[in-house]
Amino acid sequence: MNENDLKQQIDSLIRSYPDFPSKGVLFRDVLPLFSNPTLVRSLCCYIANRYKNKIDLVAGLEARGFLFGPIIALELGIPFVPVRKSGKLPGPVISASYQKEYGKDVFEVQQDALSAGQRVLIVDDLLGMLRGETLMSLIFVTEGI
Repeated sequence: MNENDLKQQIDSLIRSYPDFPSKGVLFRDVLPLFSNPTLVRSLCCYIANRYKNKIDLVAGLEARGFLFGPIIALELGIPFVPVRKSGKLPGPVISASYQKEYGKDVFEVQQDALSAGQRVLIVDDLLGMLRGETLMSLIFVTEGI
């Protein structure tokens, strides 16, 4: 499947919900993609091929990054690291706060999940829609080792 066909199929399944979970936010629901396992596999293989031999691990953001991240990591044969919200991981963690469209939050990863110098692919449901502050907090988390 070529990139344009993949994009069209994805766009046809993603649902948009204005003012959810709060006024002024346009929520994009990616869960309908999972009604088409072939499409999900194609999407994850496309991403994996794009980053093959360029990354050392995949970090997935809670919660929807947990859907795509492990599939991409398995396809590449590299580790997957969950990035969780505050207070959900045992043991020593690295934390960074960030501002969302509808509030403030904290990302955490287990301290021993990352090593200095690793190249990390950060996966969310729609990473391109993340605000710069969110991405910067992820960089601080991954560089905090």
